[in-house]
Amino acid sequence: MDSAEYERKIAHRFAAFDQDGSGYIDRADFSTAAARLLAEFGTTARCDKGQALYSGAEAFWQGMAGIADVDGDQRVNREEFVGGAVKRLRDNPERFAEIARPFLRAAIGVAAAGSGSEGSGGPAGTAPVAAVERALRVLGAGQDVAGAAARSLDADADGRVAEADVVAALSAYFTVVEPDA
Repeated sequence: MDSAEYERKIAHRFAAFDQDGSGYIDRADFSTAAARLLAEFGTTARCDKGQALYSGAEAFWQGMAGIADVDGDQRVNREEFVGGAVKRLRDNPERFAEIARPFLRAAIGVAAAGSGSEGSGGPAGTAPVAAVERALRVLGAGQDVAGAAARSLDADADGRVAEADVVAALSAYFTVVEPDA
């Protein structure tokens, strides 16, 4: 991968976290993502699933800040993201998976419940492909990308996406290799 391709990928990944477009990743970006998911699936913030999602968002933020917020200002700028998060995530993708897991677990739960599929025969920790596609769109993915990504996450082609597959895919997506140049 050349430097230009690497920079493009990093910018895209940074923008995925920077929900408000401020040029920084901060706690508000994670809270915004949680609020958007709750609104999309008609889930209240005060219910157990809403609280789990906000708690997961806070844990994700704390993990990200711990990895990348070099200057301690409670914001991660693009340079910190590249120098801290991307390098450390590449060196230890399992760590990223673990900081993301509480948020992703809760998001799967919200998507399953909000799609009316929770308790209707689907295994716990899974959500329908269509619900995962909706969640990805709410978080900023384009319709075509969200659909293709959601379908690719259905590893066993049973129409449902498992938490483990989401965690692994997110970790792989954010684990960016260095440019050749």
